[in-house]
Amino acid sequence: MNAHWLDAELEGADTTPERRSKFRKKKLLGRRKLDDLTAEDPDGIADDTIRRLIDTGHISEIVAELKSGKEATAYVAHGPRGPVLVKLYRELEARSFRNDAVYREGQVVLDERAKRAMQGRTKKGLEMLQADWVSAEYAHLWTLWRAGLNVPEPLVGPNVKACAETVPAVLMRLIGTEDEVAPRLSEARLTPAEAHSAWQQSVQGLADLLRLGYAHGDYSTYNLLWWENTVIIIDFPQLTTRQNPNFSELLRRDAQSLATSFRKHGVQTDGEATLREVQRLVRGKVPEPRIVLP
Repeated sequence: MNAHWLDAELEGADTTPERRSKFRKKKLLGRRKLDDLTAEDPDGIADDTIRRLIDTGHISEIVAELKSGKEATAYVAHGPRGPVLVKLYRELEARSFRNDAVYREGQVVLDERAKRAMQGRTKKGLEMLQADWVSAEYAHLWTLWRAGLNVPEPLVGPNVKACAETVPAVLMRLIGTEDEVAPRLSEARLTPAEAHSAWQQSVQGLADLLRLGYAHGDYSTYNLLWWENTVIIIDFPQLTTRQNPNFSELLRRDAQSLATSFRKHGVQTDGEATLREVQRLVRGKVPEPRIVLP
């Protein structure tokens, strides 16, 4: 490998804000219009990422927009193995959710120039953060899927190089069908019995994450799906580990968010009681690991 590969990667990375204007500015990619992601001829698709995903055979076409959030938009697509959810991230500076520092504390970046670039959010630093955000979600999905947790199946990886080829998109199996996509628990209408089951599964899911050394960082009914009487955990880029000095606070916040968001389903409890139950369940039964075939 060329010894100067990192110098090329970091060109302009340490540039001060006053000097960044010399670099060509481009329009930030925020929420893409569906018309830009579809065309009868794939060569006519305006979005470079979607064209690349089609060219590499990951998907054949985008079918519909599913949900737009604070950092990404989810689309339904056709894939070689069935329906695919394409989570297409906006560029970091085009997101309403930009401050990821609380989740990144404790992460080790060995190269000092790369570290300064990311901390300073320079042009190249933002590109690195974008790639890292996507790679982290793939890595977390694979870890949780293999451990047997109820999460969407990742459709790219676990090879890091393969995951990097889809940036800024994350591809996973669609929960539900193209005609009936699984709703978020925040939108689902549940009977009292279903609400009780969903609550127990959700608390168990938080315990399973903790057993693996994770805090979700945004755990509530907004990031839990309800499909065939099963709770599916989603949205993992902000997942953090015990190396993060904010871990305990993020875990406590997850428990509080879960308790608060379940009140609409008739579950009346608080964050502290929820956290105690999570800590009790950590010592219980472990999910059956999945066998991932080559």
